Amino acid sequence: MMKTQPTWSRREFLTAITVAGAGTVMMMNPLATWAIDEVDPRVAKIVADTIGIDTHNHIDVPLTLTEVPGPNIDLAGEMKQSGLSAICMTFALDYQKLQKPGEAYERFLNGLASMDQQLERNGMKRSLNLADIQAAHNQRQPTVIQSVEGGHFLEGQLDRLGEAYHRGLRHLGLLHDSDASVPLGDVYTNPARFGGLTAFGADIIKECNRLGILVDLAHANADTVAAALKLATHPVIISHTGLDTQLGQNQLMARMMRPRLISKEQAKIVADAGGVIGVWTHLADTPLEYAQNIRALVDVIGIDHVCIGTDTKLPPAYRAAGNFGPKPGEPTPQSGGDPGHHPEGLPMDKLGGGQNGGRIGERTNQAWQYQKSGFYYAVVDAMLKTGFTPDEIVKLGGGNFCCVFDAATAGHH
Repeated sequence: MMKTQPTWSRREFLTAITVAGAGTVMMMNPLATWAIDEVDPRVAKIVADTIGIDTHNHIDVPLTLTEVPGPNIDLAGEMKQSGLSAICMTFALDYQKLQKPGEAYERFLNGLASMDQQLERNGMKRSLNLADIQAAHNQRQPTVIQSVEGGHFLEGQLDRLGEAYHRGLRHLGLLHDSDASVPLGDVYTNPARFGGLTAFGADIIKECNRLGILVDLAHANADTVAAALKLATHPVIISHTGLDTQLGQNQLMARMMRPRLISKEQAKIVADAGGVIGVWTHLADTPLEYAQNIRALVDVIGIDHVCIGTDTKLPPAYRAAGNFGPKPGEPTPQSGGDPGHHPEGLPMDKLGGGQNGGRIGERTNQAWQYQKSGFYYAVVDAMLKTGFTPDEIVKLGGGNFCCVFDAATAGHH
């Protein structure tokens, strides 16, 4: 039986097929025919046998002490449905303006405490190195790599990075939308103020390399990236971006996202330094278009330097006083919100309503409209249809991230 959907936007392509199940669906869109008659055995084998990792996935938890840890979230269930083995579980501290000294650090500690309890509720643990990721995959247990987006919590204090490391932080996004109280570098969507990497930013990169924390240069402008690459002794990641030639079909999204994309020249610089670059889902209307965006970047920097970094959320967004994202339909800040969460100045309903009241593309397992299988199942299927070999998918799906994560964390405990 064939079902046809005449319109394509950004999101509901994936929820009905269970991890081991099969369904019969077929979708049509103006860009290309997208068909999954049932879960292809090749897809199921790749998903089961290999480590699939989303290198930038937001898990919303309360950042206010009185709300810790927030409502129960089914993180393990969402991950098993997705087919992903691991996610870089991140949160940001600057969705609302930081009002007083120490507030960013309070939010950070509360967020970690919330995540501690949510992981315990889900029977999950953080992976501190590659061996942990491999062990969890062998046991068929989903796992997370703890990340934070932006060094706001540091507030100029280098020793806080060591404290965060001992709490399980292994992936640091140096920058986010707003400058930290003691800035670390120039953000690509803000006017350049610091000439790239600051002295404190340089100290943080050195300390990450010493401790064993992977440095993420997403949100950094070209001068910041160049300075960081000269300084870093371990490979870096840019976890969520896209090639600036791949703007998709939605002009509104393309205009908003354009400053956040990477040029071919800049991508080559990162790859030449041994780094990897994550492709996000935001400028792809279908899994097939997403795979084509991955292909475009692979064609520029090679198969060993590209990974998946969706900038989506697995469980539903936590909408309460302690969370710093907007409510569905709420106008969003003009200050430059992360497009995975609150596009600047745009009411969420202008981008299309999705399930659970969020806009299309917000949830990982609902990354595209008419999505009918778990996220990674759909992506693997699309990559096969785009001409990637199983061995190439192993690298793109998680192997390339594992290489840089191992380089950053090997020999550390």
